[in-house]
Amino acid sequence: MKEVTVVGQTVEEALQSALKQLQATEEQVEIDILDEGKKGILGLFGRRPASLKVRMKADPIREAKSYILSIAAHLGVHPDIQVKRQGKKVFFSLSGEKIALLIGKRGQTLNALQQLTQLVINRHSNDFIQFQLDAGDYRKKREETLTALAKRMAEKVETAGKTIRLEPLPAAERKIIHAALAGNRRIDTFSEGTEPKRYVVIAPKSK
Repeated sequence: MKEVTVVGQTVEEALQSALKQLQATEEQVEIDILDEGKKGILGLFGRRPASLKVRMKADPIREAKSYILSIAAHLGVHPDIQVKRQGKKVFFSLSGEKIALLIGKRGQTLNALQQLTQLVINRHSNDFIQFQLDAGDYRKKREETLTALAKRMAEKVETAGKTIRLEPLPAAERKIIHAALAGNRRIDTFSEGTEPKRYVVIAPKSK
């Protein structure tokens, strides 16, 4: 329930009724006074109740959670969502049964859901919010996997002296590869190709 129309003997009484129905505080709603009402003569004759239309203010976090839960429900998943906010950055962490269905092969489902939720959360926000979505600590595990891969491939490049091209990766994962090898002065890393098939190249350091 996001909007109600209520009546009461006074505007305040009608408002309190609306807040109870919406389970909200006055700061969380927008109020349209349809009729301020009328006390009537001696409080009896010609009396008219006050009428209000009260709606919930847009809440980007609430809208984002609702969106994710609706998508998950279609997949038969009902995750718990932990929310962490740091300034204009918002992090959602999902947990629960069948969570792998929200991750998908190599995080493809999770990445797609993150991009779509990013649009939803900013549609309801006056300021741009940077959104990140994780499920079952996948992001951390994936970072560890990519870091290990980067170091193995770098060793091969150093030993054989030949360039290696990795499989296409999302921008965030390419960044992990670059960061993992940034301190290696014997190799160069750079990205080639166009999205969504852009990939990392690990090459011997140019002499």
